[in-house]
Amino acid sequence: MDKKEILYWLQEKDKNKLTELWERADFVRKQFVGEEVHLRGLIEISNYCKKDCLYCGIQISNIKLTRYRMTEDEVINCVKFAKGNGYGTIVLQSGEDPYFTKEKIVDLIKKIKKIADVAITLSLGERDEESLRLWKSAGADRYLLRFETSNKELFTRIHSSKQAKSLEYRIEQIKILKKLGYEAGSGIMIGIPYQNYESLADDILLFKELDLDMIGIGPYIPHPNTPLGKEFLNSYKNDDERFVPSTELMTYKVLALTRIICPYTNIPATTALATVNTREGRILALKRGANVIMPNLTPPKYKKLYEIYPGKSSADEDPETIHNGIIKIIKEAGRVPGKGHGMSLNLIKNIINKNFT
Repeated sequence: MDKKEILYWLQEKDKNKLTELWERADFVRKQFVGEEVHLRGLIEISNYCKKDCLYCGIQISNIKLTRYRMTEDEVINCVKFAKGNGYGTIVLQSGEDPYFTKEKIVDLIKKIKKIADVAITLSLGERDEESLRLWKSAGADRYLLRFETSNKELFTRIHSSKQAKSLEYRIEQIKILKKLGYEAGSGIMIGIPYQNYESLADDILLFKELDLDMIGIGPYIPHPNTPLGKEFLNSYKNDDERFVPSTELMTYKVLALTRIICPYTNIPATTALATVNTREGRILALKRGANVIMPNLTPPKYKKLYEIYPGKSSADEDPETIHNGIIKIIKEAGRVPGKGHGMSLNLIKNIINKNFT
């Protein structure tokens, strides 16, 4: 699929024609990654962040937010729940919190590996190569680092000029992750203010170019305590047809196109989609290309404070309630819970190709 065809589907509005896209994405998903839906237990260990990204509710400038850090025992309790329910992966996520030094993360990785046979995914922001190398040696398996947009001007517009590094730096970090042997994940927001269709098509093509092992796709949900959120809610003309709408439908389009273009990649049915459509957002995502769900295992008293965007789905629910709900979703979508670590089939494909070329 070339850029011209991607642009066609991004702008298609006919429901009958879009059914063709959904069916094509589901067929590709079934052929390349199968029927299993892999569960990644998400633990949001801290909402402190030294960065000031203009769209993010945990940005350092948000003085209205109550901050927290989970204790090691609290994290381990979440891991034990995941182990007891057959999860193959733990995701440790936080803002760029200087408290969690490279040594603290190493210690946490080793303790998790000692008590549970799980893959460990880290999502801790931009980190230096020494830290990334150390964490890989300690047992980390995957790293998630979203680039949000491949458009340089838009990237600059949604990040603080004082603190953000360049788009080129972010892309280079993803390449370093691949070089170090991580399963590398990234992703984008759909409908960021001033995002046009050309740049969104380029985002999808960049997924392929970076050869990503996991791709997260969710709608932009404005946070009222952020500069970008205030602009979106107060003055941005979100009905301007030049720009991509931050809608559920547009998110499904990008998800489906990504599955077709990156057939082996793990693609989650995101929490953001469940936030905009609590009843069936994840079910529709699973039917349009997704093969991963990330149940949030963070204790409710902390989870509601990890507010990248407002109104997060299941913010007040305990892990057991969330788990049971997700198992129900998987069954309603006609799928089965995954077993094992759910290693990237994209990575396996590359290993095979390397050994036979």
